[in-house]
Amino acid sequence: MRPTILTVDDSKGMRLMVAKALSAYDCEVGEASNGFNAFFAIERARPNLILLDVAMPVMNGVDMLERLKATPELADIPVIMLTSPTDHPVMNDIKALGASGTLMKPITETALIEKISSVIKLKPARK
Repeated sequence: MRPTILTVDDSKGMRLMVAKALSAYDCEVGEASNGFNAFFAIERARPNLILLDVAMPVMNGVDMLERLKATPELADIPVIMLTSPTDHPVMNDIKALGASGTLMKPITETALIEKISSVIKLKPARK
């Protein structure tokens, strides 16, 4: 079964970069522009991994992570937090809430694939 990866970030550019980086792999890629909308995306297709930005409007990444981990049927979904240097004050919260890892922006495609591969298995796309 192909893994599904959900990118939750208010930056369209970041969501496009993730989709481009993952285009070489056999996986489904979904996206949401904030934590609130992400829960609708999770209902449509339960992801095997969530890439979650910290700083977003409507529902930020820390609030979404807290809600996700408090929901028994969703708590086991691994989450990689996409952070920036200004997110330092919430790093302990992210760790305490059970994030599977963090990636500091700006993110390279190589670093992204390495971090994702440390959490779930990626297979090259079939040509």
